[in-house]
Amino acid sequence: MNTPPRIHRVGDVTVTRIDELALGAFTPRMLYPDADPDADLIERHGGALGAGSIDRTAGTLVQSIHSWLVRTPHHTILVDTATGNGKSRPYAPVLDHLNEPYLARLAAAGVAPEDVDYVLITHLHADHVGWNTQADGDGWRPTFPKARYVFSATELRYNEDLAAGQPAGADAARLPYPGVYQDSVRPVVEAGLAQPIAIDGDEFLDGLSFVPTPGHSVDHASIRLVSRGQEALFAGDVMHHPLQVYAPELNSCFCEYLDAARLSRRWVLEHAAEHDTLVFSSHFAETGAGRITRRGERFDWQFVDGGR
Repeated sequence: MNTPPRIHRVGDVTVTRIDELALGAFTPRMLYPDADPDADLIERHGGALGAGSIDRTAGTLVQSIHSWLVRTPHHTILVDTATGNGKSRPYAPVLDHLNEPYLARLAAAGVAPEDVDYVLITHLHADHVGWNTQADGDGWRPTFPKARYVFSATELRYNEDLAAGQPAGADAARLPYPGVYQDSVRPVVEAGLAQPIAIDGDEFLDGLSFVPTPGHSVDHASIRLVSRGQEALFAGDVMHHPLQVYAPELNSCFCEYLDAARLSRRWVLEHAAEHDTLVFSSHFAETGAGRITRRGERFDWQFVDGGR
């Protein structure tokens, strides 16, 4: 982490990845349990994937947890806030009680917590909201004290209901991890910093809009950026690994609404290919950013490097 972070440019906007954690623990079968049990996904698709996305010796997929720092001419913005330090996540040991220099990495990009104007959140899962808050005695306080935290009103209600013991939707394949709302979302709401919105595709700020891509979570959003005719999409967890570009029928073991997740993934692939959209992933390793092209009914992924 000693080299300067790479900077991507979208019109008048710069985008910088802020790393939290590298992951290499999932085999394809673990991450994509609905895959054909007879298919060797690395053998089938590995030739299209870079060495930085697959550990062939271990037979595992390489991933990352990170945020995106977005600087427009008028605002400093974070897209998603990774996992956070000191959070109790016993059901996900790799995320449990982390102690990562995330804020130091943000500082290396020239941003202090009080400089952040907006935190835009694709969905309220543990590894996307954790740095919303940090420990404060026996409780949690907002990390970015001057920011507006913007996310789906539907996601907020859903997670409030789950925290209160209300049942989830009948077609939910799984639930969000417990405790995340209590330590990483509720303190922001109670501090008056939350701005729940409808995910309707309308421009919210500086060429940014929340586009509905539900399925991975109940009201998952991708965040679209347009500046000077160039387009980018912060795709959240529509895909967890480039493997899904080549096999978009695969849902991860973390997806909650499976049919909707497949439809949203297909939409992102088609939209990005048609509009030459720069896609910023939440969990792809290597640079985390790339472009999607189409060949017939199939798609390809190409990582892109930012500048210094």
